[in-house]
Amino acid sequence: MQPFQHLITRSLDPLRRWLLPIGALCAFLGYVRPWIAHKAAGLAVLGLDLGEFVKFLHPVQQGEIRLWREGFYLPLVAVSVSLSLNAFCRDSNASDRQDANIDGTEAGEPRPRYGWPVRIALLLLAIVTALNLLPPAWTPRLLLTPEFRLQSMAMALCLALVALSPLVGLLQSPRSLFESFGGTADGAGRRGCLWRAAWSIALVRSLFLVVSAGAAIYFPVAQFRLVIPTLAELYGQPPEIGWGPALMVAGLAVLLLHGLGDLSSQIRE
Repeated sequence: MQPFQHLITRSLDPLRRWLLPIGALCAFLGYVRPWIAHKAAGLAVLGLDLGEFVKFLHPVQQGEIRLWREGFYLPLVAVSVSLSLNAFCRDSNASDRQDANIDGTEAGEPRPRYGWPVRIALLLLAIVTALNLLPPAWTPRLLLTPEFRLQSMAMALCLALVALSPLVGLLQSPRSLFESFGGTADGAGRRGCLWRAAWSIALVRSLFLVVSAGAAIYFPVAQFRLVIPTLAELYGQPPEIGWGPALMVAGLAVLLLHGLGDLSSQIRE
């Protein structure tokens, strides 16, 4: 039974490796594509525009529809953070340790999950995604106003994680954290204080990825559905929903699956 499980694990590892780039790219493309499709380009509404567009709807201005405007920007945060936290991760060497147990050899060092070209591409996408949090016609003073302050803080956090991505990649697991400093997980003692602290940090990282992806699916879609009746009155007919929301949700669902996989690995650790 163990060799069979080992074969499945090794077969799924390459697939899991590409869940992150594919999911992030699909989520970003779906977000910047039309959510309201229309023949006239000026009447088409992108997911990227919704955070500003809803401010001008009369029911929203009158408080008849209560929205968390910043919730429309959560997909940008989820994509950028997921890319930054995972760009410098290493492949789990669980399968290598299973090989070592079977043939009596020592497990090798965990390999980087992505090569440098892929890492650079992931970080560039993380930067582009974060910069899309900027409001239109922005100025430094505008970013500090109460309306855009949370948005600006989220952008600053995303860009900071891009800059620190080689360091935050060490938080992938307690084992990777100890091995990066030349120690071993066995030497640290799995019940010691240092191991528990490192495990807690890795667990928070995985939970953050899961929660951010889940929130990025729920808030934009739920709030978009709330304003559809108002948009129907504005357009004089039920609006045609574009393919942007479906593609974005599919991409974020892949990121959520990727985060759940990391969380499962932390729990098993």
